[in-house]
Parts: sequence; C-alpha cells; structure tokens
Amino acid sequence: MEHEIPDETAGVPALMAVATQGVATKALTLPEELILMLLNEENGYFHQVPGWRLNCAVVGAVLAELSLLLRIDTDLESLFLVDATKTGDPALDPFLEEIASEPAQHNAQYWIERLALRAESVIDLTLDRLVDLKILEYHDGDFWTVARTVRHSDMYGHAEQGTAGQFIKTRIGKAIFTDAIPDPRDVIVICLVNTCDVFRFIFQLDDEAEERIEFICKMDLIGRSIAAAVLHNVAGPLLRRSRLTKHIPRVSLRKLLFNPNARTGNLPAVFADLARQYGPVYELRPPFMGPMIFVAGTKVNHWMNRHGRMHLRARDYFADFEKVYGASGVLPSLDGADHFRLRKAMAPAYSRRRLADQVGDLIHHSRKHMAEWRVGDTVSATRMCRRMINAQISPMSVSVDSQDIFDDLSTYKERALTVHIAKALPKFMLRTPGMKRRAKAVDTLLGRIQSVHTSAQRAGCPRNLADDLLSLNASDPQFVPESNLRFALSAALIASVYLGDAFSFAVYAMASRPADYARIRSEADALFGDGDPNGEDFTPSALDFTHRFLMECLRMYPIVPMSMRTVMNTCVVEGYELPVGTTIYIAQTAPHYMDDVFRDPFTFDVDRYRAPRHEHRGPGYAPYGLGTHRCLGFRWMELQLAINVLMVAHHFTIKVSPANFRLRFNPFPSMKPSKKLKFRIAEKVRELPA
Repeated sequence: MEHEIPDETAGVPALMAVATQGVATKALTLPEELILMLLNEENGYFHQVPGWRLNCAVVGAVLAELSLLLRIDTDLESLFLVDATKTGDPALDPFLEEIASEPAQHNAQYWIERLALRAESVIDLTLDRLVDLKILEYHDGDFWTVARTVRHSDMYGHAEQGTAGQFIKTRIGKAIFTDAIPDPRDVIVICLVNTCDVFRFIFQLDDEAEERIEFICKMDLIGRSIAAAVLHNVAGPLLRRSRLTKHIPRVSLRKLLFNPNARTGNLPAVFADLARQYGPVYELRPPFMGPMIFVAGTKVNHWMNRHGRMHLRARDYFADFEKVYGASGVLPSLDGADHFRLRKAMAPAYSRRRLADQVGDLIHHSRKHMAEWRVGDTVSATRMCRRMINAQISPMSVSVDSQDIFDDLSTYKERALTVHIAKALPKFMLRTPGMKRRAKAVDTLLGRIQSVHTSAQRAGCPRNLADDLLSLNASDPQFVPESNLRFALSAALIASVYLGDAFSFAVYAMASRPADYARIRSEADALFGDGDPNGEDFTPSALDFTHRFLMECLRMYPIVPMSMRTVMNTCVVEGYELPVGTTIYIAQTAPHYMDDVFRDPFTFDVDRYRAPRHEHRGPGYAPYGLGTHRCLGFRWMELQLAINVLMVAHHFTIKVSPANFRLRFNPFPSMKPSKKLKFRIAEKVRELPA
C-alpha cells in the first residue's frame, strides 16, 4: 500500500495511556476510543451516524470492554457472565449489573437490543470524562473538539505524543493502510466503526483499504460477534417504527382560547398546560393556517439537545426573514459544519470575557443614559429598557451611536419577524410606506459602521463585533460575504430588543418585590461602594442573590419561549413519528411552568436555584434555547443584565405604574411586557458620578 502513515505510534502500547497536563495516567476504554473515532471536528459532533446505530455501536463497545476485562465472555452464539465484580467505571458497571441480574443466558444481539436505549448515559459520561482528561474541549451548544494542546502534541511530536486525542485515529489508520498486525482492541474498534459506515468520512479509502477493513473485521472473535450483533439491530427501529408510533392528538381551538394563560399572553404556561392534557406532542389548527405540531416537555428538551441536529434544520423557517436584509446563510439559519465553523469564529465577540474586559465602558454608557432620568417621570417600560441597553450595545459592538434610528430599526425588525417567522401578518405589511422608510435605517447604520471602521480609526481600540465580522469578510468572503453584513451588523442592535425586554422584566420583578430590591441594592452597594468595580469583581459570591433573581426572571419571563425547525430526517419523538418536511414548534420553555420540574411554578422563588433544590439543573431550564442553536451570547447577556440591574438599584428607586398593575405579556414576535406597563422614577438614591 502507498498510503503514508505517521510514525507517531511506533513503540507505544495499543492500550493507550493518557497523561495530559495535571491529569493522572489512565487508560482509555473502548467506548472512549470509539467516541474519539466517531467525533467529527468539522461540525463538533459525531459523523453521520443515525441515533439508533450509534447507540448499538456504543453498547457493543461496552460489551467488548467488559469482555476484555474478563467480566463476560461472548461468541457468535452466546454471551455469558464470567465475573460480576464491579469495574469501578460508572459507564460500564450498570450494564454489568443488568447482565448479572438476568438468570437466563442470551446472545450479544439480545443484550444490545435491550441496552441500546441506555447508551446515551454512556455517551454523556464518556464525553464528560474526555473533557476532564483535557482530550476534548466542550463548546456551548453541545459541541466538542479535540483540545488544542492535544492537537499540537500530535502535530509536533512532543514527548507526550502518545497522549493525544487523535492518537487513536493514527493507530487505526496504520492498521488499515499497512500490513501491521493490529492489536485486538484496534480490531474491535475497527469492527464497530465499520458497522457505523463512517470510515469513508474519516479516511480516503480505495478498494484495497476497504478489503483490508473487511479482513481485519474477521480477525477477532469478540469483535466479530459484537459487530454482527450490532448489525442485526441497526435496522430494528426502522422496521418497528410504524407499529410503535402513536397518533398525534389535536387540541381544540376552544381549549386554546379559553386557557387562562392564553388570555394573559403567557405562552410557556399555555404550552405546559397543553402538554399536561395532551402529552408531549400535539397539533393545533388555527383558522386560515395549516396544522402546527408542537413538542414540549423535559424529555423533548433532552431529545433536542442530543438528537435534534441529526433530524432537524433551521434554514427553512429563517430563509425569508434573512432575505429581507439581502442575506443568505447567516448564523441563525445555518446547520451542520458551516454553523459550527461560524459559531466558533464569532464566539469571542459574544463572550463574557470580552464584556468583562470592557466593564468600565459599559458602566460609563449606562450612567450617561440614566443621567437623562428625572425623578417623578413615568415612562414606557419597554422603550426605557430597550434604549438603555442599546445605549451600551451600539457603541460597544459596532462603535457608533444609533439611538436616533433605534426605534426604526427595532420596529422594522419586529414587523419582519411577525410577517416571515410568526406569519401572523400578510407580506404586504412589510412594504407599507412606513416600513419602507424604516428599512432605510438599516443602510444608515451600515454606512455609519463602515465609515468608522478603518485601520486608522480603530487603532488602539478594543476589538468589537464589527471588527470580527469585517475581518471574516476580508479573510473569507465566501464564508462571510458582504451581502450578509447588512443583517449581521444590524443584528447587534436587534440584540438590544431581546436584552432590553429581559431587562424590563427584571426591573418589573425588582420593583414589585421591595425585599428583593433591597437585597440587590445591598450587593450593588458592596460592589460600587469603593469605586467602580472591574470585570473580575463580578464573581458568583458577589452576585449570589442578583444572579439567582435574574435566573428566576428568565424562567418566568423567557424572551424566546419557542423555536421552529423543519424535519429533514424522519424521527420519532416520545413515540410520535414526525415525517420529513414537517414544521415543528419546540416549546422549550414549557417545563418552566411544569410543577414536576419547578415547584409552584407561578411563584417567584429565587431559592429554587440553591442547594439542595437546584431545580434548574437538567433540560427543563431552557431560557436560551436548546442544542446547537443555543444563544451564543448568553454569558455576555447574563453579565450585562446583572450590571444594569445592580446600577439601577444602586442609584434609583423605580416603581411600577400603575401600582396595581397586573403583568400581561405581548408574546409576538417575542415575549415582552404589554405596552401598558410603565415605570415611575420614584427616587434618586445617590448621585451619578460626573
């Protein structure tokens, strides 16, 4: 064979030892080596392995590992227990216990079929362990890549070359492309990867290499028996699907209209009510619209986080909206490898670290805006909070002042969302004279940004979002074309709408709860008492109450209560089949109002986030979305929201107006307080520094 394979593995035992920086030496298990083989760094997840096939392969790796540890023995006919002693590995021992608890003897196919549904726990434990070993890096949105230090040690052949996360691929490549006799563990890995049919994505295979793979797969009895059992199971769900799936219940329009939460506009609570009555998947048929399939519940959220990327795509519902801005393929509409690549490229611009480095600027812009407030004034809650946030985001993200055009930008954006995403208005409503006038504000903003983002004017300035986008356009104009900048750069100010609305809910909650207001003010006074804090001062202990308070605000008042996706591969969710082409509405915040997840969900309770309750841990808490499209800037948002709430509490007392106001929601195109909510500047507690 003429394929060249690096000599990195020469003299290194097949049982790979891990000795990363600061981590004790440990051996990788077969499930861990399988996960490393299947990881696709281009999209941050596994190669194109259907969920059931992946589950079967992972269980096969567990059984093979137990066999090598002499806990079980298996051949082509049977699998039997040898030693029930625990291995000490939490990914292996539950499977060993179940095998030991079964008095009858069965074959490997039986056990793979029986245990496949529990494979997700093995995958989760394996990914966590590889992150702890610093072999993998975790990225928000449930993405994983090989750690940078690991890649470098591979590339340059440092002393710890045998510790690299990609070491397994080098080993397997040598077994396939040379005549070297592979280690039995490598034979098993090759057998399992071959059942997943992804070698063609990992290596460039010719006929000779494919023949070599088939030859290797016959070398080891354990590998042959496990692989055969996996192959017999991978078609099972497809054959059984039509028999097992359930009929999707339809919600009557009367049931929806007379729901008390629908009358207040509380969509998460509506979704929770319907899920309790009809189950996790149900259908609505509004007048003059097609059927709408909703999915809701903690198990649905878990499925979305783990499997959504394999079956659903975001592009379809977002395409018309991005075209309004002349764009195509922006971050919210991308899926797969392109989405992951752009997400990684833009992550620094939306990171908490970048905001923490510019806290002084944030405080300055916030005070400058609050200086316009006058005691006794009563103002619209939504407008006040959106403009205060925009007064910070605009100069810090795109280096311009946009307050004079912000109302036009936000109005145009909300109309476009209502027309093209919510589809609650006809398309001509975006082409009225008023909307055409407001659309010009987007070009005005773009012109301002481009006029100040020259090399000379940006010299010595902290890097911001516009710098990152313009740099990406210059370095890779096909990946981030100029035609997408109109959307991407104005999206920074659109963020002022979402964050501003979250801020308005937080101010409402604070003003409605004087005791909470006092505790937030106490934390603010401690932070600002000896001068302005820096980014490092906003620690978890310094923000203990404020952080939990804001978490509860985001639970009760989530800005984006649901998301839309199109089914691109037929899937079964909680026993309901969703065929290709179906548009589904994912009510990820419905668990926020389910009492089996959050006790007394309509009660504002900041202690639910403290030990031992920790009610937010798990997929039920989802104010930032789910899976790969989880909000990229949520950590920035948390810090900016906290600083603004603290500064308001430190300098002002704000009251709800009218005092007996009962909160109602305006749920479209995103959740915000009703227009009737107003705030009264009741007191200036201390002067704003000049």
